Amino acid sequence: MVSPEKFRMAALQFEEVDLSPHFEKESFRVKKKIFATLNPVKKLATVKLNQIDQSVFCAIDSAVLFPVPGAWGKQGWTHINLKTVKNALLLDILTSAYCTVAPPKLALKYRSSE
Repeated sequence: MVSPEKFRMAALQFEEVDLSPHFEKESFRVKKKIFATLNPVKKLATVKLNQIDQSVFCAIDSAVLFPVPGAWGKQGWTHINLKTVKNALLLDILTSAYCTVAPPKLALKYRSSE
């Protein structure tokens, strides 16, 4: 299990990330673009992934990661069950989400060499 506090710390580790309210959730933004949200009450996070990353991560375990229902999910928005996700997987997911939204110069710092 990943606590909301651990999720916050993990999301804020990236460069130029701001934390701000987003309806009943907390949002994590880079250059004013949301890459993750956190609902601490439901222990649920949501991240923005590209379609390939979404497909790969959701294939690992659909009880841990699953697309948001409807059009939002088709755009890459993906729920993370914080009660069941492992720390290492969460860091990989957050890195992918950050790199999906961040400007290329910032994202390059976190992408593994290909």
